[in-house]
Amino acid sequence: MTPRTADDHPMIRLEGLTKYYPGQKQAAVDGLTLDVPAGEIVIFVGPSGCGKTTTMKLINRLIEPTSGRIHLDGTDVTEVPVHLLRRRIGYTIQQGGLFPHRTVADNIATVPRMLGWDKRRIGERVDALLDLVGLDPQTYRKRYPRQLSGGQQQRVGVARALGGDPQVMLMDEPFGAIDPLNRDALQNEFLRIQAEVRKTIVFVTHDIDEAVKMGDRIAIFGDGGTVHQYDTPENILADPADPFVADFIGSGASVRRLSLTPVGGLALPEWPTVARGSDQAARAAAAAGTDRDHLLVLDDEGHPTGWIPLLGPERRPGEELPLLSRLGPDDSLFDALDLMLSANSSVLAVVDGDGRYRGVVDMDSLRTLINARAASDPQDSPRMQEA
Repeated sequence: MTPRTADDHPMIRLEGLTKYYPGQKQAAVDGLTLDVPAGEIVIFVGPSGCGKTTTMKLINRLIEPTSGRIHLDGTDVTEVPVHLLRRRIGYTIQQGGLFPHRTVADNIATVPRMLGWDKRRIGERVDALLDLVGLDPQTYRKRYPRQLSGGQQQRVGVARALGGDPQVMLMDEPFGAIDPLNRDALQNEFLRIQAEVRKTIVFVTHDIDEAVKMGDRIAIFGDGGTVHQYDTPENILADPADPFVADFIGSGASVRRLSLTPVGGLALPEWPTVARGSDQAARAAAAAGTDRDHLLVLDDEGHPTGWIPLLGPERRPGEELPLLSRLGPDDSLFDALDLMLSANSSVLAVVDGDGRYRGVVDMDSLRTLINARAASDPQDSPRMQEA
């Protein structure tokens, strides 16, 4: 048996789920018991052939289990006609899996039409979902998949999966075919969408970094369709259940854990500031009151705009330098460290959701925050009990 969460009313419950394919002696999925809480993203991750995609396909009965039970919101899915079950579950795969001969609007409208929605309601739903995934309805509604980039196709795939407002979404390597830069942007966009819609999502990937970034919980599959650990990303990185999990995570777990701490929720040190357009006397006064080697420039609305270096032994204010980078409230300690190294900067301004200054992260404070973060980790907390 694999660990089950403490949720008494999960959206998805797998009980003793087993799948043998014809002619195979080893199970593709072997006695899996696992709960997926409502409104969470649960990541299935593991090496190729470990049963993670098979498990996902069992949930919406694309394939049938050899034994075991699958419950969706308390209902045994084997008691629900397959066509009705799949209308309750959104499904997206690599490159969106769009129908090439249908327009973007028709792709998104697939399930609403099956549900018997009227034309007006369908049109409103299509436009609302295109807005949600960041595509202008007027521009994209009548386009065909071949007229979209890979990232745009994936956005439409997400919109189509949400078309009938399903309880559950299943996502099979949805960003796997996207280049790294667009993949990161799509991951961020999807997390933004999830914060609004709060769907229950099962997400399959082979990438542990994607799992850590995207998941509320992670199930790490091993050979033979067994789950070695099912827990939060933080607990998995801090306390791997066994050598298999430790090897799968690989080196750099401490650095990955930095990605779980957004700077927006941290107490940040202040920095000497001056108003944009201030005269030399005001700048000299600010310089005299600090031992920092730069002043941060703020505009009339409190937005950081640049840095003023303090030059020479007399700490004379120099010419204002542009602000090349900054951190937002959702950026993590990992983002801070990465940006400092890539920008060759020892200090970064941090802003709130409106772009207003709320503090800084410098190398000293970053070290302090990382050490405090490590000290607060639940290293000795027991893992979830086995069912």
